[in-house]
Amino acid sequence: MTPPDPMKGFRGVMSAVLILEALVLLLALLVVAKSDGGLATWQGWAVGTMAVALILACAFVGRSWGIYLAVALQAVLLLGFFIDSALGVVAVVFALGWSWMLWARNDVLKRMAEGRLASQQPPPD
Repeated sequence: MTPPDPMKGFRGVMSAVLILEALVLLLALLVVAKSDGGLATWQGWAVGTMAVALILACAFVGRSWGIYLAVALQAVLLLGFFIDSALGVVAVVFALGWSWMLWARNDVLKRMAEGRLASQQPPPD
């Protein structure tokens, strides 16, 4: 029997965070709708496009370059300060969450290489 793959769990968490982030952005459309020109402005289109891009990125989290895509989307989302300051604050919060997730992923990869994961230990007698 092969041991479970810890990276499979990270892929699920990353997809869930991308979906959560997209939902928050879709809720931010309510703020954009009340601002200057409404949803039909470039701000509305930018927020809507970013939400769709986050949802589509879930399909690529399992690829070798999927994490780089997610991080690039976070960098683009930080430009939300130019749309609305509240959107920029949301981007900072999610960027901190992604930073922690990537740190945890690297820690698990390091432990896997050293053979220190619980799934890599022999079963107790």
